[in-house]
Amino acid sequence: MSSHTDQDAEASSDAAPPAAPRRVVLAEDEAIIRLDLKETLELMGYDVVGDTGRGDEAVDLIRDLQPDIAILDIKMPGLDGLSVARQVVEEQICAVLILSAFSQSELVSEASEAGVLAYLVKPFQRSELLPAIEVSMARFAQMKALSDENRKLTEQFEVRKLVDRAKGTLMDNYGLSESASFSFIQQSAMKKRLSMAKIAEQILQDELKP
Repeated sequence: MSSHTDQDAEASSDAAPPAAPRRVVLAEDEAIIRLDLKETLELMGYDVVGDTGRGDEAVDLIRDLQPDIAILDIKMPGLDGLSVARQVVEEQICAVLILSAFSQSELVSEASEAGVLAYLVKPFQRSELLPAIEVSMARFAQMKALSDENRKLTEQFEVRKLVDRAKGTLMDNYGLSESASFSFIQQSAMKKRLSMAKIAEQILQDELKP
């Protein structure tokens, strides 16, 4: 009969490893607020992998470090937080959360148009920060998944168009049937260990003939 110790060891070996802490880049031009916010985030279990007081440096940090979320002030030297957000969102690097002392509706609207997923007005409660971060990351993950799916569908559509053109070329130039043309493309891809799109390109460029 196995001991409890053996059973516990077996159970622990099957357990999933603990999730890595979420990585954050923080950009806030007031050093005291930045330090306080960094400590708060770390106490909440986040890993602040980079922080700066300048917007232009924030862009470089975010590109280099690829965090899960960027937390940005609006008013910063070098580049304002909304301009940073636009670049980060356009490149689909990570989620963006704006922390600002300014609550004017036009700024909130501009942040939303820039792709910012959450906006907190200073001073804020620590209890408000966690939900804002988690909601931002969840929304970003959904948007990224949708974008990736759309890109794959577009790529598949382009491949289908390319293969159809290659089939047409084989049918017109070599008198093959549609099924024979497709079979030739498929078998050539397997033999050459290339994608069907690559084979189609070779046929269209007259580099591959049946």
